[in-house]
Amino acid sequence: MIEKIEPHPPGVNRWVYWGAWILAAVLVGFAVYLGWRGTAAAAANEDIPSSLADSAPQTQSSTLTLPQFSGLPAREAAITRETQLHTTIPTRSRQDPIEYTVVEGDSVFGIANAFGVTPESVLWANYEVLNDNPDQLSPGMVLVIPPVDGVLYQWQEGDTIAGVAERFEAEVEDILGWSGNKFDLTNPVVEPGTYVMVPGGHREFRQWIVPTIPRGQAGVSSSLYGAGTCDGGYEGAYGTGGFIWPADNHYLSGNDYWSGHLAIDIAAGFGAAVYAADSGVVVFSGPALGGYGNMIMIDHGNGYQTLYAHLSSIRAGCGASVLQGQYIGAAGNTGRSTGPHLHFEVRYLGGFVNPWFVLPAP
Repeated sequence: MIEKIEPHPPGVNRWVYWGAWILAAVLVGFAVYLGWRGTAAAAANEDIPSSLADSAPQTQSSTLTLPQFSGLPAREAAITRETQLHTTIPTRSRQDPIEYTVVEGDSVFGIANAFGVTPESVLWANYEVLNDNPDQLSPGMVLVIPPVDGVLYQWQEGDTIAGVAERFEAEVEDILGWSGNKFDLTNPVVEPGTYVMVPGGHREFRQWIVPTIPRGQAGVSSSLYGAGTCDGGYEGAYGTGGFIWPADNHYLSGNDYWSGHLAIDIAAGFGAAVYAADSGVVVFSGPALGGYGNMIMIDHGNGYQTLYAHLSSIRAGCGASVLQGQYIGAAGNTGRSTGPHLHFEVRYLGGFVNPWFVLPAP
């Protein structure tokens, strides 16, 4: 007799059978999950630097522990910065006048540039020593340098702020507002003798020049212009209408052309050759007043005159006809001068012309 086998255990045995299968499936799933977590953790650890991995939180069972302290990094690996004991104070504009002692080779133009003011402001602040003449500069002279452009004015008895502002064509507010004047704005009283800065102010110059002397003139007074004055009434060479440089150097060593210095100071050492800038007739030759020293003036017969000053020697006398480029003398340091150079002027119909406008490019 063959026993018949049922596909599922009958009764209670059926529930035990299915319970065992379910439990087995759960255990297999849990094992798979644990295996997946372990693989992911291993991959993550490979991407963490060893220095960070060492300090990463460690778990043991269910207890959380703090990272391990591994000490400070080595000093060589750190970026260091030395302590600064001093700080930089921002540059502020000067508010007070200062004194400057002139040395050999100085010029009003150069001194003004060095202190950041205009040469006119330097002349205006030193009228008592320069008399508005930049050629009066001499080594050892002490100049007052104003803090800004304008007129540094010594207050006189009876002056008013409005009157001073009008005199120098400035604004009252600019005078009162200039902090260097240290006004008490509630009662702006100025004691006589006090120096007050007039920012932006200006005044006319007293020009110290030898007048233009045309060749046909009957002569000028030697007592007014110097022993080099000529009798006049000459005839001779006429200019070409163009000019050449009167010295071998084509650059400056002192004052440029500006309202207080109607010439250029060309670099020329003591004894350097000086040439006629154009053809013409000599109408002044010798010592001149006004700081020029030994001087030559040439009338070119076409409205132009040229002047050469501070010469150490002269080779072209009164009435001489000279040709363009002809040697007429040597550069020097005569008259009022802080060093050898050639003071060169160009005049047209009695007025002054900036030499840069008529000389060829350097």
